[in-house]
Amino acid sequence: MTCCAPGVEGSLDHPLPSSEELVLSSRSVGPGLRQMDLSVPQVHCGTCITVIENALTKRTSVERARVNLSTKRVSIVWKEEVSGEPTDPVELVKAITDATGYEAHLFQDADDAGDKLQKDLIRAVALCGFAAANIMLLSVSVWSGADTATRDLFHWISAMIAAPALIYGGRFFYRSAWAALKRGHTNMDVPIALAITLSYVVSLWETLHHASHAWFDATVSLLFFLLIGRTLDHIMRDRARSAISGLTRLSPRGAMVVAADGTREYRAVEEIRPGDQVSVAAGDRVPVDSTVVSGTSDLDISIVNGESAPVSVKAGDALQAGMLNLTGSLIVKATAAAKDSFLSEVVSLMEAAEGGRARYRRIADRAAQIYSPAVHLLALVAFLSWGIIGGDWKQAMLIAIAVLIITCPCALGLAVPVVQVVAAGRLFKNGIMVKDGSAMERLAEADTVLFDKTGTLTVGRPRVLNIGRYGREQLAVAAGLALHSKHPLSAALARAISGPVAVFDNVIELPGNGLEAQTEKGIYRLGNRRFALGMDNTASGNAASEVVLSLDHKEVAVFEFQDILRPGAPSAVEALQKMKLSAGILSGDRKAVVADLAATLGIKNWHAELSPKDKAEFCSSLAQDGKRVLMVGDGINDAPALAAAHVSMAPATAADIGRQAADFVFMHDSLEAVPMAIDVSRKAGRLIRENFALAIGYNIIAVPIALAGYATPLIAAVAMSTSSLIVVANALRLNLSVHSGADKAEAAATQPSLTGAKAA
Repeated sequence: MTCCAPGVEGSLDHPLPSSEELVLSSRSVGPGLRQMDLSVPQVHCGTCITVIENALTKRTSVERARVNLSTKRVSIVWKEEVSGEPTDPVELVKAITDATGYEAHLFQDADDAGDKLQKDLIRAVALCGFAAANIMLLSVSVWSGADTATRDLFHWISAMIAAPALIYGGRFFYRSAWAALKRGHTNMDVPIALAITLSYVVSLWETLHHASHAWFDATVSLLFFLLIGRTLDHIMRDRARSAISGLTRLSPRGAMVVAADGTREYRAVEEIRPGDQVSVAAGDRVPVDSTVVSGTSDLDISIVNGESAPVSVKAGDALQAGMLNLTGSLIVKATAAAKDSFLSEVVSLMEAAEGGRARYRRIADRAAQIYSPAVHLLALVAFLSWGIIGGDWKQAMLIAIAVLIITCPCALGLAVPVVQVVAAGRLFKNGIMVKDGSAMERLAEADTVLFDKTGTLTVGRPRVLNIGRYGREQLAVAAGLALHSKHPLSAALARAISGPVAVFDNVIELPGNGLEAQTEKGIYRLGNRRFALGMDNTASGNAASEVVLSLDHKEVAVFEFQDILRPGAPSAVEALQKMKLSAGILSGDRKAVVADLAATLGIKNWHAELSPKDKAEFCSSLAQDGKRVLMVGDGINDAPALAAAHVSMAPATAADIGRQAADFVFMHDSLEAVPMAIDVSRKAGRLIRENFALAIGYNIIAVPIALAGYATPLIAAVAMSTSSLIVVANALRLNLSVHSGADKAEAAATQPSLTGAKAA
């Protein structure tokens, strides 16, 4: 895998933003300080991060600068004035471009730039693969005995096929290498660019002089393998950024602000200030943290605690940005600006978690920098030694090229991704999607598994527990009222009751309370205890939710609800315990509910009534204690914890943001997918270590042979390709090692089990 992404030297697709644009897009972060966020799509490794941060912090106007590798965002805090002179933010953008040759523009444009680079890489892979296949066919003819004019013709055709492939596919490496060399440093693209250029030039020289050997096939094949690695790396990093951008889009763009005189004005959410009164209609999301001024309604607050049951709110209740208003209209008073609201906090938590993960990648990138000087030194030593001692500088050049090719880190670069592809295929056949290239590697290291409750350990569909306790008349009245509401508990009650249904002419739904109907017998009510019986709805220690049916404030029936346990949950927890993994529950639900579920599953470590921040901090605290956490969750409120955990997993029924933030998504209902994914990942991890050993062993054997002059560029390319094939063949053993176990897990995962019993 290469170290630095391609630069776009001299051909920026985005013009530099103006000073006015940069100032307007920035925000004040303190007296005399402003912060702006820039996108640098070509940021690829630890070297890029170091160069950018150093270039910015050297300027007296910059207070601090931070590069986030996953989001490819550069956050700069700068002083408005230095020595009485105003700071021009355009100079900060130029500092990045001058130091790296990379584009820097306002962060909002990042997605388009990233997509364009991905498309360009895929086109380059396709072109080089086509070219390599055709040149190999021609080479087979040469190896089979073609000579003189026929051999020269095949060499010239190969040269004409290789030239556009090198120009189109090699431009990523050439631009990156040139950008690095021009600024006085090297990266891993420099020896790659040197090797493919020299091998092509020497092959062309040999063709001009009717030599029997040329190495166009080695040149293009080398480029093809390298582009595959670059493309896979870019796709995985792009997926890591999608969770944050998706969560940002969840926030409403604007809201209706109500003035003191009653007039209404639509404003962008960024323009809403604390103290402003905002109208929130049914179906709208709360734009900023606020307090209810007037109105009552039911709100979906799953973004906060992950629970599917709506919560009723009234005047004086606090709301958080992102909550969904379900039934009634509200007038709310903003208590925080958009950038300080709950939703922004969730985004910042996810970015912080992604940044933490990126620091581990920086260590690997910096270690890989050793490769570049080592390869150059070996090739230079080989060239000078053979040139001075042997006196044949052409032979010395061929040996130096062979060293550059034979030391290409293809086998080392394929050691991880090829196993990931094979393992991902096995998981895909069993309904488990892998979203992050390094996810299986991290999953194999997990020693602690934490589950969300609603939607993860349970399916998020409430069912009535005690419907058989009541007579036909009571059930007919309850069903007749419940049919007039879309509330999840009312809908579950209506589904559960079969038989005759009472008909009511005038049913009124009171948001946040329940349903009311006037009859000859009196007033029927179906809703919470306070509404139905006219008394305080004091929370009990009961683990079930309840809906009360009353007649003139006298209790007629109390229906208890409980969520359905997800199929395979007990057997999954049992399997995890057999694998010596610690299991726990992190939930935003009430303690009584979580305690009851934990007892059912045999989980001793559980925590209830947690906010998204609490969940993320709990995962981070375990990480500080040396634990490697697998977080399994489904809600928007779980997204920060999913990002903060060492590795994460979500069901396909999860909220969009939950699925995007997770490293794995399992499609079947059964929770058996969790231990199955861990088992496959552990076996994949063992194969990855074996592949590293094979790749290192190859270099220990092959490099001395190349230095000794026993490997031509063609032999070097064959050796390099053979080492890659050995690594691939070893990875394919994963299909054999997990075949029987995976098939058993697949059968278990597809077994229907509404009671939560162990899957067959």
